[in-house]
Amino acid sequence: MTVLAALEPVAGSSAADAFGLTTVDVDASAWPDAVGVAARAGATYLDFLTAYDDGDRIAVVAHVMTPDAGQRVLLRTWVAADDPELASVTSVHRGADWHERETHEMFGVRFVGHPGLRPLLLPLDVPTTPLRKAVLLDARLAVAWPGDKDPSDSEGRPRRRVPPPGVPADHVPPPRPA
Repeated sequence: MTVLAALEPVAGSSAADAFGLTTVDVDASAWPDAVGVAARAGATYLDFLTAYDDGDRIAVVAHVMTPDAGQRVLLRTWVAADDPELASVTSVHRGADWHERETHEMFGVRFVGHPGLRPLLLPLDVPTTPLRKAVLLDARLAVAWPGDKDPSDSEGRPRRRVPPPGVPADHVPPPRPA
């Protein structure tokens, strides 16, 4: 049985192909079941687990593979950005421990049942989750953004400032003197 066929009966799942990879969207309530079903169907290798911020919600994704058959599936679920909580899958893939810790630290997703969501990369006193879209990173303002000028502007006209990614236009400092 293929991993996709095993995942079909999982509650709330739907599959789509994009860029040569099958993505299976799963309800957050079925997340640990979906990861477990994929593992029992042979997808015993967890390549990565991470998240991305979509504004009002956060997507948590896990890339699982069958080592022998070469089947690859991206499992994805969504949690609310204001209360990002999801069941841990460390009981299915012990290697998810590190990935869930990093995702918790960078995006603020609380993995219920995780053995210990200790910080991996940031000091303990950092009050924020730096990879969330709502977080304004000071370094983006302090360091000159290489794309700070629109290349379509030709000489002889004033150049338009383009803000760095993640920086609202009203936070862009004034142009530096030439």
